[in-house]
Amino acid sequence: MKHFFDYDLNNPQERQERFENYPELSKFYIALREELPQDEYEKLYEAEKQSFNSLIPSNSRNQLQWIQ
Repeated sequence: MKHFFDYDLNNPQERQERFENYPELSKFYIALREELPQDEYEKLYEAEKQSFNSLIPSNSRNQLQWIQ
C-alpha cells in the first residue's frame, strides 16, 4: 500500500484512492489548503512530505525484504 505522500495529486484517480485509504488525513490537508495561502500550503506540504520520507528508509517504501 502506498503511503499518504506517495500519491500523485495531479492524477484524479490517485487522489481518490488516497482519500479512500486516508480519509481523515486527506480531510485535514484539504482544510489546510482552503485556509492557507497557496505558497504557504505548498511549503508546509513539502516540509511534511520530506519529514515523513526522512523517517522511512528508502528501500522499505518500495519493497518488502525478508530478514534472514
